[in-house]
Amino acid sequence: MERKSLEVESMDHQKLSSAVYDGSVTAVDSVKEDVQETKVVYRGWKVMPYIIGNETFEKLGIIGTLSNLLVYLTSVFNMKSVTAATIITAFAGTVNFGTFVAAFLCDTYFGRYKTLTVAVLACFLGSLAILLTAAVPQLHPAPCGTASSCIGPSGGQIAFLLMGLGILVVGAGGIRPCNLAFGADQFNPKSGSGKRGIDSFFNWYFFTFTFAQILSLTVVVYVQSNVSWTIGLTIPVVLMFLASVIFFAGAKLYVKIEASGSPLASIAHVITAAIKKHRLEPVEQPWLNLYNYYPSKYANAKLKYTQQFRFLDKAAILTPEDKLEADGKPVNPWNLCTMQQVEEVKCIMRVLPIWFASSIYYLTMAQQMTYPVFQALQSDRRLGSGGFMIPAATYVVFLMTGMTLFIIFYDRVLERRRTLALTQPTLGLAPRKGEISSMSAMWLIPQLVLAGIADAFGAIGQMEFYYKQFPENMRSFAGSIFYVGGGVSSYISSFLITTVHRMTQNSAGGNWLAEDLNKGRLDYFYFLLAGILAVNFAYFLVMARWYRYKGSDDEETSYETSGDIIKEQDKNKV
Repeated sequence: MERKSLEVESMDHQKLSSAVYDGSVTAVDSVKEDVQETKVVYRGWKVMPYIIGNETFEKLGIIGTLSNLLVYLTSVFNMKSVTAATIITAFAGTVNFGTFVAAFLCDTYFGRYKTLTVAVLACFLGSLAILLTAAVPQLHPAPCGTASSCIGPSGGQIAFLLMGLGILVVGAGGIRPCNLAFGADQFNPKSGSGKRGIDSFFNWYFFTFTFAQILSLTVVVYVQSNVSWTIGLTIPVVLMFLASVIFFAGAKLYVKIEASGSPLASIAHVITAAIKKHRLEPVEQPWLNLYNYYPSKYANAKLKYTQQFRFLDKAAILTPEDKLEADGKPVNPWNLCTMQQVEEVKCIMRVLPIWFASSIYYLTMAQQMTYPVFQALQSDRRLGSGGFMIPAATYVVFLMTGMTLFIIFYDRVLERRRTLALTQPTLGLAPRKGEISSMSAMWLIPQLVLAGIADAFGAIGQMEFYYKQFPENMRSFAGSIFYVGGGVSSYISSFLITTVHRMTQNSAGGNWLAEDLNKGRLDYFYFLLAGILAVNFAYFLVMARWYRYKGSDDEETSYETSGDIIKEQDKNKV
């Protein structure tokens, strides 16, 4: 009782003084109920074997199904390469943008655990459907005898294949934005050990991702291409089944945060109210005079007033036309919003410029999955004197290896948090037209390893940054925005390649991206990428200097309210 009393007394004074009561329940009683109802048992690393185990097997399963899909569609379904590439591009883009839809449903209606339940089962069923297309003769066309007798897939076979891919879209789209946030939910974000646990969890989450990619790009792809497609696609199905079993085994131990309503509605309220009140004059001392109602059972941490995006402050100006309910909430949220809501929208708006810079950065990562492989196809890939030739697509493993080793070093030695890349190479091993250069393909390894190390800073850092800077009720959105950025960079990359190819194919200097790379000027294309990234880096530095962390005290002016005392900190700092 004494501990609860101290917790109640330490509550922010303004929260108590600004509430409106109906006389039946006192403010202190309300706060006591909150303290009793919000007790959560955080088990931290005790439940990580279930979450990381599920993540490992799930990634092994889904990457094992998709990493060699281009070869599968062209060799088993007898599709033309353009058709197969179109299907894969559409699938990848749909998954990346589908994460946003899944995040909305997760944060608004179902919560992360229920969303993951559906997604894990969908991944298993989708992988099973892809397996059936290989195992059942009626679900794929007959093998090609000669080029003239090659029969394409029927409408029914295409429909079943697309159904399987559609189920995988549901599964992957649900897992990607929710799984990382769900794992972080298991740690107490207010304790020192919990914060350290979250930091380390981000690192090991991405370590398992790259580990799964390495195994899939070597063992699983080898079995699929050289042993049997049926056996090679059975392996991912078994792994997905194990992932499901491990995930549900820890069901009684997880912290399951319920959905708290649509965060997008709150954003729409703030923007609409600010537009409606755009003619109002700004208020003096907005940290004191803006409407600052804070519900007692609100999921998000209370935010301080910030100076950026001050045009949004007008959404929280209380006018005589604005009516309040008995508990202090606005009658019409489209006309009046709280300062808390405004600050949450400011958090999102501050993140977007950083997100844009990160999306441009991933142009380079997108290229590491394409032209280095084409370079390997026209290079000497022999290993030793035995005549063994490394498959061209396998060189991407060196990028993953660079990420994996650096993550272990960074987490264990430097004890900090950064990142790895989220990419799924789907390039086949078909020969590329053009002479084979005498240059060893091993010269590609340094650039791929460096790209992996760079990505070790990029992806984990981004995911952790979005997770911590978004409002608490939008953490699934924080997971989805990373993948949406990857989708945007993929589309920009495709546009850039197409544009460069068209503009240089008839130039005097020759096509930069010729079919035969020995006759092209790939070096010019890389110089162009370097120039774009240099401009993007300068833009990022400006945005990083401008950025203010959520709830930080390092702003030019920060304001704290405690009863009637208003402190302006650092206002006259020299």
